Amino acid sequence: MAISALLLFVIGTSLVVGLRTLVQWRRTKDTGHRHDTGTRGSAAWWGKQLMGVANLLVAGGPVAALLGLPPVPGLDHRAINVAGLVITLFAIPLTTMAQFNMGDSWRIGVDRREHTSLVTDGFFGLARNPIFTGFVVIGAGLAMMVPNVVAIAGLAAVVAAVQVTVRLVEEPYLVATHGADYLSYAARAGRFVPGVGRLRHAEPWPDAAGSQAGR
Repeated sequence: MAISALLLFVIGTSLVVGLRTLVQWRRTKDTGHRHDTGTRGSAAWWGKQLMGVANLLVAGGPVAALLGLPPVPGLDHRAINVAGLVITLFAIPLTTMAQFNMGDSWRIGVDRREHTSLVTDGFFGLARNPIFTGFVVIGAGLAMMVPNVVAIAGLAAVVAAVQVTVRLVEEPYLVATHGADYLSYAARAGRFVPGVGRLRHAEPWPDAAGSQAGR
């Protein structure tokens, strides 16, 4: 399973990030990558650091297994491994499709000076952050395939990176950029899965710099 997990990580990264970047460049002459992490210690900075650590750990899980790191006791069951394989095989193409669902609005990272179109159809009609959901599901599937401490730490890092990025960077940016349109959309669509995390009332919303934005 370790070799399969490593291959799926490489394939998934190539499709979800590599292919999507290439298509974006060919369509718009812009990679869509926004790598400004802001000031050191900011939410955007922490989100980038956590995602980098997450990628290393998720890839490191299969590598560690190949080098002899044993699985966590109680998790080394064939049924868990196979379930992880199936989950990953489904999650990679679905996450890739969600990436393409964004069209020309696709970005990695946030540039607060930009005003891209708000995407609310397709996968985004079911949840506001289906791509980030896909990242977590892929991390979970790979951790189930090689359930050692490195892979499990990778899954935890993915969850932490997604939570910081979505709640403290992406959502404040979308509120500031799209205002009432985003709030109306967020009242209909869940944050990561359908129906869960919808916004139901107005509250102060801290932006990534710690100031308050209308929610």
